[in-house]
Amino acid sequence: MKTVEEAKQDASYKSALTELLYQLADDDFIVAYRGSEWLGLAPHIEEDVAFSSISQDTMGHATMFYQLLEELGEGDADHLAHGRTPAERKNAIILEEVNGPGHYLKEPRYDWAFAVVRHYFYTLAKKIRMESVKQSSYEPLQHVAVKVNMELYYHHMHWKTWFMQLTGTQGEARERMLTAVETVLEDFGGVLTLGPKEDEITKHGLIEGEEFQRKRWLQEIKPIFESLNIEMPKALGMKRGNGRAGEHTEDLDSAIDTLTEVYRQDPAATW
Repeated sequence: MKTVEEAKQDASYKSALTELLYQLADDDFIVAYRGSEWLGLAPHIEEDVAFSSISQDTMGHATMFYQLLEELGEGDADHLAHGRTPAERKNAIILEEVNGPGHYLKEPRYDWAFAVVRHYFYTLAKKIRMESVKQSSYEPLQHVAVKVNMELYYHHMHWKTWFMQLTGTQGEARERMLTAVETVLEDFGGVLTLGPKEDEITKHGLIEGEEFQRKRWLQEIKPIFESLNIEMPKALGMKRGNGRAGEHTEDLDSAIDTLTEVYRQDPAATW
């Protein structure tokens, strides 16, 4: 296992490590923001509280990953979260997609089925990643993974329950859920990929490869799909591009603009 100082002294190792950490941090950062937009809009008050708590936890996880990057000399954690341009982000495209038409402060016409499917599928993928990085060659990442997993257990249980209940019913609820499943799967390959530096990331033992993660995700989702009579996906696509390679949509542009509005007023302040 490597310490912070050992990682800094190995240029190849540090390059692969920072790439992975940016992916982990940026994924959580943007999906937590999309979750926060549901505040006051969730189906009932209990879910409003639960979803807000999950989003807060997830933003906290992003902060821990940004802090690991700061320790490696990548810059201030606040700047890494708020000061980078959309083109510099490494998050998967499906996580930046808007919740639906309208704006959360004015006439939001959001899709709860899409929110449930996206968060359930993502949380399952994140669970697989955290289980893998608990065995990472980078010791500080192992420690963070243990902390994240403690909260992730409840996040996964929460979204799995919603997914099972809504998809297991009949009529409009099931139809909307199946439509959301199809939509999310078109771009979900972007969550499971490690991007252009996959070989370097896996060579250094930082996390297991994307093919392993993909197979594990499909293996875990299969009994759920079968119990709900959903056809297993033939592929997990990246229809709109690879966010790990800096390919993004206008949805990310607007999200980052909103997220960084306060930070940009005084970047030197401590937030």
